[in-house]
Amino acid sequence: MPVSFRQLEIFERIAATGSVTRAGEELLLTQSAVSMALSQLEQQSATPLFERTGRSLLLNDSGRLLLKEAREILLAVKRIEQQLQGDTDQELVGELLVGGSTTIGNYLLPGLLGAFARRHPKTRVELQVGNTQQVVGWLEAGDLDIAFVEGPCHSRKLVSVHWRDDELVVITGPEHSWFKERTAIPEMLASAAWIMREKGSGTREIFENAMEKAGISYAISLEFGHTEAIKNGVASGLGVSCLSRVAVRRELEYGLLAEVTSPLLLGRSLALLRRRESHCTALLAAFLEVSGGQWAA
Repeated sequence: MPVSFRQLEIFERIAATGSVTRAGEELLLTQSAVSMALSQLEQQSATPLFERTGRSLLLNDSGRLLLKEAREILLAVKRIEQQLQGDTDQELVGELLVGGSTTIGNYLLPGLLGAFARRHPKTRVELQVGNTQQVVGWLEAGDLDIAFVEGPCHSRKLVSVHWRDDELVVITGPEHSWFKERTAIPEMLASAAWIMREKGSGTREIFENAMEKAGISYAISLEFGHTEAIKNGVASGLGVSCLSRVAVRRELEYGLLAEVTSPLLLGRSLALLRRRESHCTALLAAFLEVSGGQWAA
């Protein structure tokens, strides 16, 4: 006999209340109907699911294992019902898969995810962070619901919508000769030892485009896959770099790094990405409200 959704629903309420009677009251069922459903469920189990202590029912290890799976099934069905009915009056539940390129994922999205979780406590957001190229690939493959990137998106499968503005800054550390001057002319930029992100990074692409437009030839001395490693390398005197102002704000405030004025044009647009044929669900709409993003291009 297959396990029914109703049996799982009754089992979950018994586990939550510890009582057949109270479970029946919450589900508007008779005590005998609740007892029968539990009996049928336990007949399909190799062991009992509860320990009987007087009138109380306490989950044993088999029951706790089943309860975890049962609640996931009940939550999934509730999500399906909300999606099919377009019911936005009910409290939001469900899981959202969000992607962020490195700067956005590490410095901007965590605060937004916290605000969203406080507003919608029954939801869960999973954040995946990578460089822009990686995040675009994840979204194309259906591994994400939405993504935020700092680099240009070249995919025809995705829609890119302006999210907010950002600016890169050339930075140096206290051990470097630029630290006192705070200004770099094109010849200095050309001869500098640059510490940059890897190919595929949005920050790297913006920097390369800016150097090309300025007609400056340059060499990358070191490539690091993480912004924090670059900041530490610059602070240690290994070279100079070009990073988002968001990523170096604290270091600039405390004098650990210095901003260097240059002729480079380093303004950029951060973008929200979605698949071209995707639909804006109630959960996505709520997240966009918190993040300040727009669905339509």
